[in-house]
Amino acid sequence: MVAVILMWRGRIGLFKRSGTVQHDAGLWHCITGYLDADSDPVRQAIQEIWEETLLPARALEQLTAGLTLRLADPRGGPDWTVHTFLACTSQRRLTLNWEHKAYRWVWPWKLSQFDGQVVWLTDVLRAVDSLPSAKARDRAAS
Repeated sequence: MVAVILMWRGRIGLFKRSGTVQHDAGLWHCITGYLDADSDPVRQAIQEIWEETLLPARALEQLTAGLTLRLADPRGGPDWTVHTFLACTSQRRLTLNWEHKAYRWVWPWKLSQFDGQVVWLTDVLRAVDSLPSAKARDRAAS
């Protein structure tokens, strides 16, 4: 699996899953996709960004691999191997496909205000080093 945190001007893109998806409907999410065993994670990340937002590779200013995670399957299946990525774009407006019904650009220190996030989103944010430090949170609060 690939999981991509998309950023625009320091803000994190949160994507609300539509009711037509099989998993995580109605929850705030990042860009994700299945990865076949013989597929390249970088190529798959770029493909998922395109499919879910219509952002072409040339619209990405940065694409950096984060840590590879092993996350428990909430349905009790085998653990997921998740290749994490941080992608940055200068393009604010996105065109969503059927998987999402809304998106928001959120300052990292305001993520906690978004109820209904998938349980593993914080793990992915940590894996690409996109969570604010305690000092940054304190500065933002004052």
